[in-house]
Amino acid sequence: MSKVKYYYDSETLSYRKIERKKRRTFKFAAMFILAAALFGFLFVFIASQYVESPKERALKRELANMQLQYQLLNKKMDEAQTVLSSIEDRDNNIYRLYFEANPIPEEQRKAGFGGVNRYKNLEGFDNSKLIIESNKRIDILQKQIVVQSKSLDEIAELAKEKEKLLAAIPAIQPVRNEDLTRMASGYGTRIDPFTKARKMHWGMDFTAPRGTPIYATGDGVVTRADNRSTGYGNHIRIDHGYGYVSLYAHLYKYNVRKNQKVKRGDLIGFVGSTGRSEAPHLHYEVFKDEQRINPINFYYGSLTAEEFNELLEHASMENQSLD
Repeated sequence: MSKVKYYYDSETLSYRKIERKKRRTFKFAAMFILAAALFGFLFVFIASQYVESPKERALKRELANMQLQYQLLNKKMDEAQTVLSSIEDRDNNIYRLYFEANPIPEEQRKAGFGGVNRYKNLEGFDNSKLIIESNKRIDILQKQIVVQSKSLDEIAELAKEKEKLLAAIPAIQPVRNEDLTRMASGYGTRIDPFTKARKMHWGMDFTAPRGTPIYATGDGVVTRADNRSTGYGNHIRIDHGYGYVSLYAHLYKYNVRKNQKVKRGDLIGFVGSTGRSEAPHLHYEVFKDEQRINPINFYYGSLTAEEFNELLEHASMENQSLD
């Protein structure tokens, strides 16, 4: 209960009760409320500058985590770009060079995206620039990966073709070195054993005993195994593809038939002296695009350097051929 207050009235020489007017009371109450509100606002403002609320602390932790994740993402993109650049360099300067394919231009590998604004939906946010730049970088990186992937697919196909080509080329000697009696005659102008006139000898003659094994010099398909070609007697022709054909003449007998597929090193026949031949030997020829070429250039698959040099020396001698 509030205290009753009095004042002395000099006119009546008595004490009178102090009556508080309602308007004044309302004024005091309003001023008190205003002052309290002002104080409260100042307190909250000052506190907000120095004291974090639980929500602010949670948001601050989330922001710090997002910044860390963004830094990690950038680091991963840098590492991916480094690895991809290394692959691109090897692709252009090793793989494509080896398989005789044109290098992919730099502008094609690192081309951007033109036309419609792909990132319009990312605009209008506080960190729009950061988000758009990150998305652009990821998109360009993905495009580079797609370009490189297609290039490696192409290289894989070229490698398969190269492997087939290397297996098809007549690259070994058709008669083993240990089975040879001697290298009788090479490719070039030689003395005909029957007419004694100088004429072109289109192959190489390997002297060996009758029945010595003869081997396919490359992968291919037997197109002929007969004696219906003048001078060659029993002979075999193998189509290796890529324009290469090898011919084995004067055979004693065959070990293959027409249309049979053979691999390099397969036994295809045996040395003989059929047809226009003076003694048992293998007459061997190589064709490229239907033109006879020197077989001496195709023995890298079976001879050492010393053996090849010795063979080259004998094949270069202008002597008498055996057919």
